[in-house]
Amino acid sequence: MTVNVNEDVRPGRRVIGNVLRGSIGNLIEWYDWYAYTAFSLYFAKVFFPAGDATAQLLNTAGVFAVGFLMRPIGGWLMGRYADRYGRRAALTLSVAMMAVGSLVIALTPGYDSIGVAAPLLLVAARLAQGISVGGEYATSATYLSEVATPGKRGYYSSFQYVTLTAGQLVALGVQIILQHTLSSAQMASWGWRIAFVIGALGALVVMWLRRTMDESEAFVNQGSSGERGSLRVLLQHPKECLLVCGLTLGGTVAFYTYTTYLQKFMVNTSKIDINAVTWVNFLALLAFVVIQPVAGALSDRIGRRPLLLFFGVAGTLLTVPLLTLLAGTHTPVLAFLIMLGSLVIVTGYTSINAIVKAELFPTNVRAMGVGLPYALTVAIFGGTAEYIALWLKQAGHESVFFYYVAGCVLVSLIVYATMRETAKESALDD
Repeated sequence: MTVNVNEDVRPGRRVIGNVLRGSIGNLIEWYDWYAYTAFSLYFAKVFFPAGDATAQLLNTAGVFAVGFLMRPIGGWLMGRYADRYGRRAALTLSVAMMAVGSLVIALTPGYDSIGVAAPLLLVAARLAQGISVGGEYATSATYLSEVATPGKRGYYSSFQYVTLTAGQLVALGVQIILQHTLSSAQMASWGWRIAFVIGALGALVVMWLRRTMDESEAFVNQGSSGERGSLRVLLQHPKECLLVCGLTLGGTVAFYTYTTYLQKFMVNTSKIDINAVTWVNFLALLAFVVIQPVAGALSDRIGRRPLLLFFGVAGTLLTVPLLTLLAGTHTPVLAFLIMLGSLVIVTGYTSINAIVKAELFPTNVRAMGVGLPYALTVAIFGGTAEYIALWLKQAGHESVFFYYVAGCVLVSLIVYATMRETAKESALDD
């Protein structure tokens, strides 16, 4: 009897262990990605010629955009690698690339020391990180979905956005600690490098952890027949690829609006003190992290479509009222409640988007199918959301952006209303 109990427990422990190792790596990847944004104010003048501070920040923003555009390439390259050589191998490679990128940024001398080589090395490091994070999403979404216990796939795969957002919170936390520990001069001189050293060391630890992960049974059991990780084979699933784009469109625009852009919106439009906004952002994102597994577990009971439909309907109807209300809000408490309400809405997408996409594709092209169309949609729409918002504000038509976000969610709502329930017809069960 005891033997039977142990046999039942061990597979569950292995699942939890694999999910934890995969999720911790995802956290470190996104910490490294967000650390660039968090500390760019300090290192902009180090890597670019002395002169106008705004021009220096624009240069760092341009490098950030280049990294963002590399994500589709990462989704294709790393997805192809994962489908051909295994999820574990691809996850280990992606975090290794992130470690190298962070270490290069941490150790590269400034423009005053090595001239134009400084920004060139920064660009090269950011290119590697862009490929890495594009591949990380594709492979981690696939891996978490494949190793999860049937009946709990929504719950386990929700940890992707738990760790994605937690990486942003850790980067923000490191920034707060360093700002309170070092002087402004020390931060500008060398203190910012500490954040990237932390990221590189964390990535090296994750590399070791990921080498001990089990390969997913779905990958192992598919056999040697059939072509793996081929773009030609992926294009034999055009409906699924378009579904991923449609699923992602409204979700990525809403996510980047309700998270990264909302912080600037509260400062520039709501005129709330920047220190108060930092805490509003931190606490709202912390609550957002907590509710992801709850929503993921709910999808295992009632299906994926009800959550997607909740996001689609609420996002379409409430985006304009919520952002309009926030624009006229000047108190941090009310701003927090509005941001939290917005994040509850977007949870209908973020908590299950990874599992829904994984359930669409067969094993031999799953990682590429999850990663490539997603990364293309995020690069085109998610990556430009903040730019469009700021451009419309500068033009004096800020409220038009509210309708733009609602319109993007409406397009996805149409997709949600017409798609099948992937939990019941999952390619993961084949």
